[in-house]
Amino acid sequence: MNSSKTKNFGTHQPLGIKNRKTKIRSHKIISRRDFLKYSAMTYGVFSGFPFLAGCAKNPVTGKNQLMMMSREQEIGIDKKQSPFQFSSDYGVSQDGVLNQYITEVGKDLLPAVHRQDMPYNFQCVNATYINAYAFPGGSIAVTRGILLDLDNEAELAALLGHELGHVNARHSAEQASKGQLSSLLVGGLSVLAGTQGSGLGQLTQQLGSLTQGLFLSSYSRENEREADSLGQEYMVKAGHSSKGFVGLMEMLNSLNKAKPSSSQMLFSTHPMSSERLEAAVQRDSTQYRNTRSFPLNRERYMDNTVSLRKKKGAIRKMQEGEKYLTKEAYDNAQSAFKSAIQLAKQDYTAHVLMAKCMLIQEKSSTALSYANAAKKLYLTEPQGYYLAGLANLSEKKHSQAYEDFKQCDALLPGNPQLTFYKGYSLDNSGQKQMAAQNYTSYLKQIDFQSNKYSQHAYKRLKAWGYAK
Repeated sequence: MNSSKTKNFGTHQPLGIKNRKTKIRSHKIISRRDFLKYSAMTYGVFSGFPFLAGCAKNPVTGKNQLMMMSREQEIGIDKKQSPFQFSSDYGVSQDGVLNQYITEVGKDLLPAVHRQDMPYNFQCVNATYINAYAFPGGSIAVTRGILLDLDNEAELAALLGHELGHVNARHSAEQASKGQLSSLLVGGLSVLAGTQGSGLGQLTQQLGSLTQGLFLSSYSRENEREADSLGQEYMVKAGHSSKGFVGLMEMLNSLNKAKPSSSQMLFSTHPMSSERLEAAVQRDSTQYRNTRSFPLNRERYMDNTVSLRKKKGAIRKMQEGEKYLTKEAYDNAQSAFKSAIQLAKQDYTAHVLMAKCMLIQEKSSTALSYANAAKKLYLTEPQGYYLAGLANLSEKKHSQAYEDFKQCDALLPGNPQLTFYKGYSLDNSGQKQMAAQNYTSYLKQIDFQSNKYSQHAYKRLKAWGYAK
């Protein structure tokens, strides 16, 4: 094994590590040969979901199509991955009125959908970037950023209808069948910092751009056209004016031309074109012309988003700060996040973003204060605990770090990076046996051939006689 000293896991400093594929047995002393032997037993992107190619009937067209996912697999993937994406997007909004409203508008569309048997749910997530997305099992989320750009309830219904279109046409399953699924199925990889060791610049990218959709499927233009058609159908059948869909397309087309950084992920996963707008206008003037008199419900939208719109200035500052983070302009990012906190003192996302900004700059004490504040603001969302754990490691407060990582793991199980950090914290607290259990568990979970964490874990196990 590489004999160079492993250090500073809290700030992800790089190590020179050779590629090796390994997996370690539990509770047994293993040799170097055994360590290398299990190279084929990797933690793959489709972990837990064996895909079998087969023929299925498309629920929208009724035609047979090659399909590699069953309904049960779509739901299973959704249940496994959507919590990680929601946490990546700073959790589901704590605004009960807003969440209930999003759910009600979404549920009103369901009588018209083609797949009545899916367990649909609708969420507003705290992310400030502009996007909406759907998991294959029916979990649909909209970000605070995109809600601020909508003008009425009909546009919201159009947005949710479009995402329902992706689920009903089984577009994620289609992309998987073609081998073109983005990073949707990553088998429990960390959503807060990568499991692969990397330099500080990469950490900046991971922490600064994490809201940009780690698990989201990239759709084709054909997928987008079909989801548009279905979404417009669903929303007018629910009693909304088709002008709402045209309004949504006009807003997206305008954003696409302006290309703000906050909409980058939106158009990488949902390609936009003037053709989509023209098609929406065409449907509005022909098959849905009789719905033009249907309500847009602008006043109801404004009433239910009033608390969100009060935070508009703070959210714009967070968008600005995230843009600066991606450019590694940390002083500007820090200033923007400070302004956001001043405008919205109780906003969880603003405090998490400031904690990330401080951690990237190795200002661990300040990062810890913001992370601890975030924990108090949203007790059940994991990111605050994760960042507090990293800051405590940098401050050499290993017992506190362990408690933070333990709580984060309890709130969002399935992240192997947390298992390593629990072991590392215990190791540095002198609790060898518990540390060894966590290191072993970590090595069993991951494909870690070029991972500084796995190298460190294996070296420590070897030194303690658990490996040889």
